[in-house]
Amino acid sequence: MLSESIARPDAALVTLRPLVPVAPTETEAPATVGGFLHATLRPVLKLQNDFLLAVVADFVLDHHIALLPTDQHHQLAELLSRNTKLRYTVVGLITGLFTAAEYTFYRQHRPELNRRLLELAQRRVLDQTDKVVSLAAI
Repeated sequence: MLSESIARPDAALVTLRPLVPVAPTETEAPATVGGFLHATLRPVLKLQNDFLLAVVADFVLDHHIALLPTDQHHQLAELLSRNTKLRYTVVGLITGLFTAAEYTFYRQHRPELNRRLLELAQRRVLDQTDKVVSLAAI
């Protein structure tokens, strides 16, 4: 298995993550997909927030996408939901910060976790559309 074959600085990776407050109703066992969402995905997404926004802005620039002032939110939503290359980039940006054990769990539940990861990432980007647009304008 991966956790036995690859040396990862797991403790350092976990230490980097910010604390994300969890509502009492959101506390699930970490060994469930919901628990993984709260214990791993949300903190890693928060840690990578600025990088995520920069990656999306760079994608907009590199592909010469003109974000129209009246339709920026919709254009970013379409880009994040339909562009496979950007979606894989976002998944890699987040999964690259998993510990070996987390990655092993992720591999067992990849379809569901990718869906949730991409939903959370899209929500983050869309909530910060102005910041993405300003980064893409540089």
